[in-house]
Amino acid sequence: MTPTAGSAQASPSQTLSRGIRALEILADAQHPLTIAELADAMGVHRSVAYRILRTLEDHSLLVRDDGGRVQPGPGLAVLARGVSRNLQAAALPELTQLANALTMSAFVAVWDHEECVTLVTVDPRHTGAAVVQHPGSRHPISAGAPGIAIQSAFSEQDWAAKAPGIPYRAEAAEARRRGYAASHDEVISGVSSLAVPIRVPGGRPAALAVVYIRAAQDPAEVAAALAASARNIESQLA
Repeated sequence: MTPTAGSAQASPSQTLSRGIRALEILADAQHPLTIAELADAMGVHRSVAYRILRTLEDHSLLVRDDGGRVQPGPGLAVLARGVSRNLQAAALPELTQLANALTMSAFVAVWDHEECVTLVTVDPRHTGAAVVQHPGSRHPISAGAPGIAIQSAFSEQDWAAKAPGIPYRAEAAEARRRGYAASHDEVISGVSSLAVPIRVPGGRPAALAVVYIRAAQDPAEVAAALAASARNIESQLA
């Protein structure tokens, strides 16, 4: 009997899944990888990795250097440009202002299943040390100020309905009361973060955050600056 539409879940494409996995591995790698290293990381034969590589290379999603090593290609930047395009456009001026005024790395994180993913980031223009938060970096939504801030956009009951199985942190209730979330030493050892939620019309809430090693500013004052920027972003998204 031929299954009817909806009677059985379509099988995922193994080739597509492997191609996406290859891109994830390359994005996380600290240096270009050889084809053998990529194949080992994917858990496939080198010939399989090579076929996937050639397809991704045809679309400029990865490139090979003169030594044949593989790294992410410019096609990924084109794709990333369209991710939450309106949010990126609205956030960038505010991130730039915050980063330079506070001398902290400022970024927007978005909720992706059980994780927070950095969408766009701006580092301050100064010669001192800054904490770099790379676009595409991710961590569990249950860890760190951005995740707490995203949770704080919901009541505990609403969160349980939206994200069953992901605990609602007590800190989210506190952040909901005072208007901002704070964390220290949760995602990166020795690093602190402050964050506020951004309410996105028709979409999941995001978070506007800063990260720093040490700061002379009062956290409440930094949070007030974040909240003002979040309101500016929300007004442009409305």
